[in-house]
Amino acid sequence: MRFLLLNGHGIDMRVSGAKLHVKDGRFSTEEPEKYVFSPKRIDVDSIIIYGRDGNLTVDAIRWLIKHNVQISILNWDGKLLTTMLPPESTNVKTRFAQYHAFEDEKERVKIAKNFIEAKFDKSLVVLDYLKQRYPEIDYDSSNIEKLTKAKNVKEIMGVEGGVAYKYWNEFSKAIPEKYDFESRIDSSRRATGAGDMVNAMLNYGYALLEAECLRAINAVGLDPHVGFLHEMTTSKNSLAYDLQEPFRFLVDFAVISLLESERMDNKDFIRTENYSLRLRPSGAKKLTEEVNLWFNKRVSYKGNMTMWSYVMFLKTRELAQYLTDKR
Repeated sequence: MRFLLLNGHGIDMRVSGAKLHVKDGRFSTEEPEKYVFSPKRIDVDSIIIYGRDGNLTVDAIRWLIKHNVQISILNWDGKLLTTMLPPESTNVKTRFAQYHAFEDEKERVKIAKNFIEAKFDKSLVVLDYLKQRYPEIDYDSSNIEKLTKAKNVKEIMGVEGGVAYKYWNEFSKAIPEKYDFESRIDSSRRATGAGDMVNAMLNYGYALLEAECLRAINAVGLDPHVGFLHEMTTSKNSLAYDLQEPFRFLVDFAVISLLESERMDNKDFIRTENYSLRLRPSGAKKLTEEVNLWFNKRVSYKGNMTMWSYVMFLKTRELAQYLTDKR
């Protein structure tokens, strides 16, 4: 897959002569990049808009949707504001099966546990990787055993919270002091946004992941608002939050990679009036490219070397098939 990030001032997308003309925003003294895509020949899967102003014509939206390109708009704090997706699958039976499973407490708990088990597994992968260079990292996995005893979603979330606390405590040991990272602050729960560079990067990266999960959900015909682990809340994509859990480690790796290679600078961030920290266009570009790199890394899956971004789709499709008793 490939992201195309547009940020800065004066973003412009329009159609002329059946071709899509795209101009990036201005955020430095350099001239903004310009792109021209011919019909049926666009190598972009998702356009991420992290700009302050610009123009997006109706013709451009129609052109992108017809070419199966997702359009995602991020808020100033890196959170996903909205996304425009290609036409969704119209398999009504899949959604009915999803709703029935949600209403079945036993089935819902079973599915929720699977999401968290996968998240725990990948959390250990991240910490094992970091421990090779940071011996002080010491992760106790005893809390994970409590998951099997959880009887409802509330108890599952309680176990997840305890494990997450330990994970971020150990994760922080790999972050240089100059980044002032103490713990994970989820901007979805705090309107004030991130207070440090690492949380600002994580918020932004998870927004890209959420958009990718929404694409997969849309493709298989599930309802993004009905999750099994996360409760339904107005305007929240609960199922997308569920699907994020097993794949958050890709964003964590991307952030660690940028920090260890010292590619992020103070000039890649800006402090807002309410003292939150957000990515400047230069920082957003670096992080988007790194996340895209990790999404495109290949893993052996059922005998084939498959990109992680496609594994997200496969796992979402398997969930839909499980719900409809196909497998």
